[in-house]
Amino acid sequence: MSKKSCELIIDSQPFRFNVEGNFFWGKNELLFKAQDNVISKMPWKQEGYGVVEAFEYHQFLNLKASLKKNIINAFKLNNIQFDEDTFTLDKYHEVITSDSLHNKVIDVTRNLENSDFDFDIDLIVEKFGNILGYKLTSWVEELKKTHIQIRISRPNSLDINPPHRDGYLSYWEDIINVWIPIVGCNNKSSLPVLPGSHLIPEDQILRTESKGAKINGNVYYVPCILETNDGVIKMIRPKVDYGQALIFSPFLIHGAAVNQNEDITRISLELRFPRV
Repeated sequence: MSKKSCELIIDSQPFRFNVEGNFFWGKNELLFKAQDNVISKMPWKQEGYGVVEAFEYHQFLNLKASLKKNIINAFKLNNIQFDEDTFTLDKYHEVITSDSLHNKVIDVTRNLENSDFDFDIDLIVEKFGNILGYKLTSWVEELKKTHIQIRISRPNSLDINPPHRDGYLSYWEDIINVWIPIVGCNNKSSLPVLPGSHLIPEDQILRTESKGAKINGNVYYVPCILETNDGVIKMIRPKVDYGQALIFSPFLIHGAAVNQNEDITRISLELRFPRV
């Protein structure tokens, strides 16, 4: 295992952080299936991602309240002291002031299911299925459960995934990724993507295996993509308003959602819906 510097450009601004792992160039193959994939009916299929309307205002507020309830539950499960009456999501970092506490919280919030939410997740499934023109489900057969993840990024932290493709994991090969901003999501913190990167063949990508990358002491399920044949990865943060969602191919390179806000925690919801 070697330590390398992951260098990125996000909206023309350079970023750098260290990654430990065994890196390799892939085979001469394209994992994205050009025909009959989940985004094949979309006008943005070449870009690999789109921003869509997702919720009515009251629906978004209900979802946000349910998400907050899950974070508060994670606090209580770990006996974390806080004032429930005054706690707000954007000030999460004022309660969780260390990496060790944060890791305890995300051990709970990164592995949730539909039943953990006071919100009908299947309404979202149907909505995006209608948009894409394919029938979707929230049930992940290989995992034998539904799967929802709350993504929490404290200001000026490394609470990030490395650049990656979800499609490298077998249970995410034929899904639509759904990223929903909840709080603190703006041009300094939203999820970066590399447009058109789902069309890059494997022999042009330098990466680790699954569970093969360590950042700031944390091992990640997803492989880290260090660079492409073009060199440094140049990403953008699509503008996604509250009530909207960013949906994209599982083979689109995304991640490294560095939160540059000085005093605002960024919280989003990640869902992955397989095609039926």
